[in-house]
Amino acid sequence: MSNQLSESCSVIEECYEFMLAYAGQGLAGEGSGRDGLIRDFLSKAAQALAGLEDAYASVVQERAFIPSGPYAAFQAVLARDARDSLAAVELALAQPAISSQLIDNLNASIHVRALLTDLFLIDEILKGNQNQENPAGAAESAN
Repeated sequence: MSNQLSESCSVIEECYEFMLAYAGQGLAGEGSGRDGLIRDFLSKAAQALAGLEDAYASVVQERAFIPSGPYAAFQAVLARDARDSLAAVELALAQPAISSQLIDNLNASIHVRALLTDLFLIDEILKGNQNQENPAGAAESAN
């Protein structure tokens, strides 16, 4: 996976993991002391979401996947899911207090879940494609 795509995926996944922990704490949001930390995670995720489609497109172009049609079609799905997730994240960030319940609802959002599934799918496909390009035995037989 390209650096930018890999970094974006990592940031989004780390935010989701933090959100799971935050949601389980029962925090009201105001004066909890952790509101700033959840805002930091959400802000970083928002930045990653905004650049996700371009990062994916760069990897697809760089690797010149054939046939290109399925990758282009999936780019449209990824763009929609990233845009929808970004809208939900920005809505949460717009709130004066971010409670555990708010984050629990964000975690449960079908948009966020769809995006995470997209990221897992991309990761597996790119890993599989990389393994086909560099079979495990190729390096050993070259020595």
